[in-house]
Amino acid sequence: MADAKYDVLGIGNAIFDVLVTTDEKFLADHGMAKGGMALIDEVRAASIYRDMGPATEMSGGSGANTIVGLASFGARTAFVGKVKDDQIGKLYAHDIRAAGVAFDTRPSTGGPATGCCYVLVTPDAERTMNTYLGAAQDLTPDDIDPAQISAASIIYLEGYLWDPKNAKDAFVKAATIAHGAGRQVALTLSDAFCVDRYRDEFLDLMRKGTVDLIFANESELHSLYQTSDFETALKQLRQDTKLGVVTRSEKGCVVASKDGVVAVPASPIDKLVDTTGAGDLFAAGFLFGLVRNAGYENAGRLGALAAAEVIQHIGARPQVSLKELAKQKGLPV
Repeated sequence: MADAKYDVLGIGNAIFDVLVTTDEKFLADHGMAKGGMALIDEVRAASIYRDMGPATEMSGGSGANTIVGLASFGARTAFVGKVKDDQIGKLYAHDIRAAGVAFDTRPSTGGPATGCCYVLVTPDAERTMNTYLGAAQDLTPDDIDPAQISAASIIYLEGYLWDPKNAKDAFVKAATIAHGAGRQVALTLSDAFCVDRYRDEFLDLMRKGTVDLIFANESELHSLYQTSDFETALKQLRQDTKLGVVTRSEKGCVVASKDGVVAVPASPIDKLVDTTGAGDLFAAGFLFGLVRNAGYENAGRLGALAAAEVIQHIGARPQVSLKELAKQKGLPV
């Protein structure tokens, strides 16, 4: 949309990532469900940190990773998320602004520390996440600026926001303002365990039209419709939402709308290192294609390209310019 100040504005949990490579035994010893995301308290966070090996620390958060990916493609972006006015919170704000993203959410001065996620990567490149939400859960409807929301073509929301009650209210407020301004609202389901917790509420958001576009991976889709049959779930998704995009790892993705289903292959990679951020960066590429009116197939290819870049190194944010990478591959930017 020509009159929009931002292409995409993301709302999500502002989380600092602590990434460590580990083994299956560590997960078992700490009672972790491999491949999922568990919410933890400060005490558990401290014990995991104490027991784990040398770590790589960087700014993260699912929605923020997507927005940083979009900025790397050259999109105009903004992010809304809550940090505390502490050392990690200041680092987080610096990182996201340095990536070219507008970040104006006021930090909290009291209450819990800036949120952290302990990301344990096993030798098969699968990531298991333990998240201490901290200050992120203090995002409230007051942090939603109607003028800023109205100025974005697409509002992108992460499913993890559905855990804290205040954030949930902020999310619904943003969606209402966006639709009032004629904008679109996208939601990523985030995690199969997240879908298990809020299945009925997510379906309600879709069926009532609170969200227009859904991002899911296969396990999230199966969890949403409680079926192991992909075609059955896909058919239901097409009935429930205007546009659904389902990622299928090495099988690529499918874009499902009322008009039909478009399948797009995955981008080839040399070596799988860490799957953290694959879905986040896929969403970045797809949304970029969407705001550039590149068509569903090209949007899927841009998503596949961004996901392929991020899974070949540690960390959930791109290490090269996605715009330049897309140009090299002859994709529209």
